[in-house]
Amino acid sequence: MNFISAGAKKTILRIALGFIMILLCAIFLLPFFWAISTSLRLPKDSFNLPPQFFPTSFCIQNYEMVFSTFPFLKFILNSLLVAVVLTISQVIITTMAGYAFARLHFAGKNICFFLILSGIMIPISSIIIPQFMVVKSLGIMDSQLAIILPYLINPMGIFLVKQFMQTIPSSYDEAAIIDGAGKFRIYWNVILPMSVPALAVVVVMTFVGSWNNFFGPLIYISSWDKMTLPLGLNVLSSSLGNGDISVILAGVVIAFIPPILIYIFGQKYLLQGTTLSGLKS
Repeated sequence: MNFISAGAKKTILRIALGFIMILLCAIFLLPFFWAISTSLRLPKDSFNLPPQFFPTSFCIQNYEMVFSTFPFLKFILNSLLVAVVLTISQVIITTMAGYAFARLHFAGKNICFFLILSGIMIPISSIIIPQFMVVKSLGIMDSQLAIILPYLINPMGIFLVKQFMQTIPSSYDEAAIIDGAGKFRIYWNVILPMSVPALAVVVVMTFVGSWNNFFGPLIYISSWDKMTLPLGLNVLSSSLGNGDISVILAGVVIAFIPPILIYIFGQKYLLQGTTLSGLKS
């Protein structure tokens, strides 16, 4: 005989799912909390056995040492410059390309779209040699342009924006045309403001990808004053070694603050953009 009602079963199921989600979040966030905790320890306390999760004494000097030992602020500014320029450029290019593929009709549209999407399937390691030769022939080696120009086209971003713009009813275009608006004005004043969720996805993808890009700067950047943060962290780790793991993790904690802030402020539109980009009107 069943003594548990359907409503009680749903409540128990929700509680169980909530507990599982909290447990999964704790597992995923544990490395971040450990990095923050270790960055506040004395270097000698990082190797205590048994290991302690919380620091016994807060050592802010680890963060001071990061900036005093290396040009860490310069690394941050270089990463911000590259990430902001690349994000703005990709938003412009991605939205214009997505609008063209979603709302306009021209010969060879499907072929062009397929060629762009093929970029998703090609690993960067297979094209790095011809890309390196192109960058070298342009004379932009060891400059920020070398890690901006090769990443201006974002095939996944174009795909997401196109799919999102296809969910916008065509009646908006027709009404704008009746009012005398041209194609660019429809794109700029009508479609683009309605595509904010898709733009948020592109912004987060581009900024985080550029901020964490290690392979590109490793290939093209050699001067200290041009290095970005991932390359600077690698230099920091190589110079200090495992004995100063607290100082290294202090630099890591500083490095993941901007991506977290970008995600926090954009998460509302991020979820909506990724959900609706899979729909087609």
